[in-house]
Amino acid sequence: MSKQRTIAKEVELSGIGLHSGKHCTVKFKPAPAGNWYSFRRTDLGEDAVIEAVVENAKDELIRGTVLSKNGVEVSTVEHILAALYGLEVDNCIIELSDSEPPVMDGSAKPFADAILEAGIVEQDAPRQVLKIDEVIQFSDTERKTDIHIIPFDGFRITLMVDYANPALGTQYTTMESLEREFYKEFASARTFCFLSEVEELFNRGLIRGGNLDNAIVIIDKEFTKDVEKFLRKNFDISPDRKIFAGKSGILNDTPLRFYNEPVRHKVLDLLGDLALLGSFIEGHIIGARSGHSANVALVKLLHKHLKKQQLAKSFGSKSTILNIEAIQKILPHRYPFLLVDRVVDFEDGKYAVAIKNVTYNEPFFRGHFPEHPVMPGVLQIEAMAQTGGFLLMRTVADPDNTVTYFMGVDKVRFRKPVVPGDQMVIRVEMISLKRKVCKFKGIATVDGEVVCEGEFLAAVVNK
Repeated sequence: MSKQRTIAKEVELSGIGLHSGKHCTVKFKPAPAGNWYSFRRTDLGEDAVIEAVVENAKDELIRGTVLSKNGVEVSTVEHILAALYGLEVDNCIIELSDSEPPVMDGSAKPFADAILEAGIVEQDAPRQVLKIDEVIQFSDTERKTDIHIIPFDGFRITLMVDYANPALGTQYTTMESLEREFYKEFASARTFCFLSEVEELFNRGLIRGGNLDNAIVIIDKEFTKDVEKFLRKNFDISPDRKIFAGKSGILNDTPLRFYNEPVRHKVLDLLGDLALLGSFIEGHIIGARSGHSANVALVKLLHKHLKKQQLAKSFGSKSTILNIEAIQKILPHRYPFLLVDRVVDFEDGKYAVAIKNVTYNEPFFRGHFPEHPVMPGVLQIEAMAQTGGFLLMRTVADPDNTVTYFMGVDKVRFRKPVVPGDQMVIRVEMISLKRKVCKFKGIATVDGEVVCEGEFLAAVVNK
């Protein structure tokens, strides 16, 4: 297993923020194992710390990734995070003298160069890796965005963008290895925007630090004298510097570093947003027309998967599915009264989905309508109650010394008989949790049809 890594010494660089236009110094500092990435606003004091995790990502992301915690905010952090993630650094403290790091040349390379100058050292702790064992996907039909991740032995990104513009058209790229390709093939890809967006973004208080040297401007509208006047006035372009439309479809015919530089920059942005998972990934990401909002939405799905995988591993399971051995470490029930075979999905404090396989060998069939075997309704309720018990016990600080007692059952309905050979899929959802008393709703289905449902009231008590 790979070991965690941090930088060997402190290193810094300075410049202006892309959107704020304010001067900022960024310092990269070594961090202990298990720290991951964290930002510290030195202008606000020692306690102004924001961990680079998806829980701190703002929902509305406009032209950059923004992290916020306890009233402290840092913005446009994706290039810094991409540099750390791309160079496979696990732990680093990033100090900022203002809210937005410097844009530098619009790519992640200046940050990567600083990290390499500091040196990367191994730490005595295993690296955390999320191994993708099922397809996880996010789609936004309104923005025509699709971004999926599938099982793969390694880490790979395949990305496609398509723009109705001759200078760009449809572009795609594949990154097959962070170690071999990130620095040489992706780190230097610069940010870009369309000429038609410039005035709108500026009027929204953005791109105040943008200029002809830190962004690629793609021409998608007529370049007029008024456009030139707006650019000179608002972006501090000297009178003796020419601004022209050029022949390449890019303002001033700025040479591209790669023939498909824009889509490679999209990979950079994706890497920076993936860093918010707090873990490296083993899987293949396939995306079309991705952006920060879609990237962060995918990371939120991955974060839920990571938590499930961590829990399953803590109980000895090799996947995100909790098998019978893992369930017995959580629930106190034993044969013949353990009525949950697997937990296949859950989110702490919200819901759990379990499986009960009903076989003819169940002991209750001997005496319950033996000539016409039907699973007793009270045991269907018990199976739902045990699934709810699993969900409730996940909220308890000391589950080994506590047990769930049920206080009430309400609104129970039996819709269809359950017979040998059926597989009950049980879903329970938390309605409320106050102190140690929980109310949840359960629904059991067979082949997609509801067989039983009800509401439960339960309490956690000491053994």
